[in-house]
Amino acid sequence: MKTISPVSIWDNGQVLEAKILNTYAINVTLSTSATFYYQLFSENVDLSVGQQVAQGNLTMTGEAYTQWEVDSYAWDWVAAQLNLTITGDYVPPVPPTPEPTPIVEEAIAEEV
Repeated sequence: MKTISPVSIWDNGQVLEAKILNTYAINVTLSTSATFYYQLFSENVDLSVGQQVAQGNLTMTGEAYTQWEVDSYAWDWVAAQLNLTITGDYVPPVPPTPEPTPIVEEAIAEEV
């Protein structure tokens, strides 16, 4: 997953903001083409992945396909097709560490 410059997405009468891009190859025909499934997500207040606001498929063919040798090329190609700017890798937030419950020792009264 990658973070992207925020983009507005119109969805069922409301404007949502996408900040995260996910994509992966769903069909590769060697020496011919590759089809990528993509998803755009909003971001929650805690910086975790929010709801999906858009999705679809893109097919890479021709010169773009022959140039594809590394994953970063595919990420950049998908972003270019969708007119998005990748700003970095998405790093999920680290959940807070629960505070340990203190152990309270009972004082045992000794009879004297």
